[in-house]
Amino acid sequence: MTYAELIELYFDRSTALQWYWTVYVVVIGGLLAFSSLRQRPDTATAVLITVLYVSFAYKNCTAIRDVTFERYAVLAAIKEHPSPTATSEGDRLSVARVRGLLEPTLRPPEYPGVRNFHIACDVLTVAALWAMEWRRWRAARRNEVLAEPIA
Repeated sequence: MTYAELIELYFDRSTALQWYWTVYVVVIGGLLAFSSLRQRPDTATAVLITVLYVSFAYKNCTAIRDVTFERYAVLAAIKEHPSPTATSEGDRLSVARVRGLLEPTLRPPEYPGVRNFHIACDVLTVAALWAMEWRRWRAARRNEVLAEPIA
């Protein structure tokens, strides 16, 4: 592989990673919107939504892990790639300059930090789902008490 192809592959993997995060955020937004629009409490629905979300989050985090490790592998290949042989001294200096400017900026985040952030967002999302469900239960109980006839 050429150096240019390795750089292109690195950024392709970066784009894939960005898509996984985009899907993740859209799913959380849709899930919280759906949950906030529900009127009546329903524990079975809340449990089903929680199980489906946790399954999705697990697979999404796994995909993010895989792409992150792929980025590290490509980055290692980029750094180990020999400097290309150019036809002129100017081309060699230009490639060395680009390499010197570009490679220090290629710093993918450490996976443990990414995983911890993902898990923290997952916990907060599930907590928000169940807080909304608890609020619906409280409102339903309050409405039952208010609806009881006074004897």
